[in-house]
Amino acid sequence: MLMAHPAVLANLISQYEALSALHAEDGNEEARRRLDDVTYTLCVATGTRDIDAALIAARHRLPGARPFDDSVVTAPMTGTRTADQESLAAL
Repeated sequence: MLMAHPAVLANLISQYEALSALHAEDGNEEARRRLDDVTYTLCVATGTRDIDAALIAARHRLPGARPFDDSVVTAPMTGTRTADQESLAAL
């Protein structure tokens, strides 16, 4: 599947949020059509079938959506536990 550029996704999300905030679904024919077009494009661009899933997928692909995980970069010192390991050990 082709992946949409994050800038395109950000633009589509902004358009969808603006049209939704203005209640375009209750507006004139042009506004409803534009909301439908943006909804369809977001779904196609994310490979989803409904707008809620499309918004989640699109936001996940934006820069900064996934926090940096440094556990792969630096291993804990031998004999020490990470906070997650401590939590699991306490169970």
